[in-house]
Amino acid sequence: MKELDMTAIERTITALKGNNIDACFCATREEVCAKVKELLPEGCTVTHGGSVTLAQCGITELLKNGGYKYLDRSREGITREEVQEIYRKAFSCDVYLTSANAVTENGMLFNVDGNSNRVAAIMFGPKNVIVVAGYNKVVKDLDEAFDRLRTVAAPLNTKRLNCATYCANTGRCVSLNDPSSKPGDGCKSDSRICCSYTVSSFQRVKDRIKVILVGEELGY
Repeated sequence: MKELDMTAIERTITALKGNNIDACFCATREEVCAKVKELLPEGCTVTHGGSVTLAQCGITELLKNGGYKYLDRSREGITREEVQEIYRKAFSCDVYLTSANAVTENGMLFNVDGNSNRVAAIMFGPKNVIVVAGYNKVVKDLDEAFDRLRTVAAPLNTKRLNCATYCANTGRCVSLNDPSSKPGDGCKSDSRICCSYTVSSFQRVKDRIKVILVGEELGY
């Protein structure tokens, strides 16, 4: 279990704000839910990416039961075509909620996607983006972010999603077997989830992205 380092958290929040990304700290997942509710305007159109973190914080239940126009990509009986339509409607949402694969101490958000709908919405479209990330996702730099992806995030997520990938079976990316491999290298499985890599650093639209760092280990 990674130890909570408040000095690193404070350094990360300062760096995010310096990149025009609003940021704050919540000690518990219960505080996160209250903070998100504070940030969501009544009646706003909202959706989210696939995220264990949001579910752990009770955010999906908040969206279902609040006074919001919630585009629910996980509702019972939804078809694949309807899910794809929600992916596209996300670009015109008032608020898009997600987690991150890693947050660097110098104020960057590191995200990797298979379908690419999540990283696309983070970069452009929704008026506001709220990122919720446990302190376990705070890393020193992008090198550590890639390492975290290849040894933690991708293996655990592919196993959760029952993907037929090397990392789901071994707990580490196949690229780590090759000393000459570069960030972005990986398997050729049709189930691969590490397809689109994005780094969000300085933002032209100040505070469009808001990051909530949490004093609990959350998600993968």
